[in-house]
Amino acid sequence: MAEPAQRAATYEDLLAVPENLVAEILFGHLVTHPRPAPRHSVAIMALGASLAPAFQFARPGRSAWIFMNMPEVHLGPHVVVPDAAAWRRLRLTVLPETSGLDVVPDWVCEVHSPGRDAPEERRAVYAKAGVPYLWHVDPVLRMLEVFELRGGKWLLLDVYRDNAAVAAAPFADVSFPLGLLWPFDPPAEGQA
Repeated sequence: MAEPAQRAATYEDLLAVPENLVAEILFGHLVTHPRPAPRHSVAIMALGASLAPAFQFARPGRSAWIFMNMPEVHLGPHVVVPDAAAWRRLRLTVLPETSGLDVVPDWVCEVHSPGRDAPEERRAVYAKAGVPYLWHVDPVLRMLEVFELRGGKWLLLDVYRDNAAVAAAPFADVSFPLGLLWPFDPPAEGQA
């Protein structure tokens, strides 16, 4: 016997999810996961603190970037909540009064966290939407992977580990020590 067809998740389904969960709609399915763990939150806040002074606050006018933690981004039929995202001020000219943004980010960052599924689905959504840069942070492995979208596919540009000096696209103008993202972990041997 054939299984009944499932209806696609709606925004109303997303709004009905309890506030202690993060909800997304990926390929018609409602996906939920717990709020970030402390290690995850510390990494994403440290990343924003490392980038925002040079790219959001120090650049005048339209050359600036706008950074957000866990924004709700509407990309066609998908609703995603990247851990961090940034838009060139030239492209994000006003902030909406609604909770969701429908302007494709110029950069997204995902932090690996227990309980958060569907990383490949999110990457596919970002690629289809045309997000030019994707960073993936793994606080347990103390690693940052930097990807650029080329020809509709993600190209791995670089991998940084432990306390390496990071100067990566699209923020290569500024360098910061990756170890800032894991302040409770001792530096790896030979790193200071």
